[in-house]
Amino acid sequence: MHETRTTEFKEKITNTFLKTVSAFSNYDGGEIYFGIDDNGNIKGLSDVRQACLDIENKVNDSITPQPDYTLELQNNDRTIKLTVKSGPQKPYLYKSKAYRRNDTATIEVDTLELSRLILEGKNIRFEELPCKEQKLTFDILCRKLKECIQIETFNQDTLKTLNLYNDVIGYNNAAGILADKNHFPGIDIVKFGENISVIHKRATLDHISILAVYEKALEVFRDYYQYEEIRGADRKKIEKIPEAAFREAIANALIHRVWDVEAQIKVSMFDDRIEIISPGGLPSGITEDEYLAGKLSVLRNRDLANVFYRLGFVEIFGTGITRIKQLYEEGLKQPGFELSENTIKIVLPVFEENLNLSEDERKIYKILSRTMLKSISEIAPFLEFGKSKTTQLLKEMSKKGIVKIEGAGRGTKYMIK
Repeated sequence: MHETRTTEFKEKITNTFLKTVSAFSNYDGGEIYFGIDDNGNIKGLSDVRQACLDIENKVNDSITPQPDYTLELQNNDRTIKLTVKSGPQKPYLYKSKAYRRNDTATIEVDTLELSRLILEGKNIRFEELPCKEQKLTFDILCRKLKECIQIETFNQDTLKTLNLYNDVIGYNNAAGILADKNHFPGIDIVKFGENISVIHKRATLDHISILAVYEKALEVFRDYYQYEEIRGADRKKIEKIPEAAFREAIANALIHRVWDVEAQIKVSMFDDRIEIISPGGLPSGITEDEYLAGKLSVLRNRDLANVFYRLGFVEIFGTGITRIKQLYEEGLKQPGFELSENTIKIVLPVFEENLNLSEDERKIYKILSRTMLKSISEIAPFLEFGKSKTTQLLKEMSKKGIVKIEGAGRGTKYMIK
């Protein structure tokens, strides 16, 4: 056993553990083990029953409001396990300060995070707060509602139905984010060349309706990752990256990001992939495994998600990641997902169909995918088998229509079709 973000060891009882009680109460809960050193070795406590009383008194006297916790004797009554649950009355303060866990350390929250805890404790989301701009127009929202769900009348009652307006506060932040013009950040798109020093195009989409941001991002995507192929009298649209996967990733980034920071969603476009980084890690109450498996959805911006759902931009809430994975089921390369405390990153590779390659053929395919033409002598050093087997496998891949062979003899080169 070792220390984690939700597990802490204390060899002795000192007041420092109270910061961690605050952190666990403010976020996802956790356990503190007393009588165990930092390396997980059991040292034991001299009088565990008195120690229980000391812990209880310290928590009750020092943490406000009262946290939800239990004490349990362990290891033949030599150690104590303090289990702290995430509480509903946030923030939980120790000496008038709120704390959070940063990996295995406990640190004081900053002003922004404290304000988020206060809102959470009042069961208020940022999108529900009054928008600082009250002179708003909604031409884009009106147009999309008429296009997608054929509403006949758009007025203030429509906005009330969508939880964007009420008679007490007026327009809320969700309304501001959907308004034609606003003060909110959007998406910064960069199309790179052969390396990050070469920029082909840059588009910054901000201070406009989130719906316009979504549409314009799709337009840029289509410019670079879609083209038409003429086959006889027919024209066929080719998608280098599935548009449905990009739609899901962008919609997820817009719906689930934090909106109380002045940070753009970053979309980096490369020849072989797209990287989408949105501000804000996972909402409290969901684990990385639950997120990646699509088992649980915790909506950070419920009203924005509702509008996207009504417009048909997203399907059932919480299925975005699962749907992206499904779109790549037949692909040789799979999408990637990276989660940190403050960001979520989705990587969509150029779709390469899984052509039932053997394990050895896959290795050759990956090498060839890095460049246009390669000779046997350039391929073989990266493989554990020799030139003869490599040559034979390349011939088999050529028969399958996967590899193209150019030249003859020593000048023979191979490339992916």
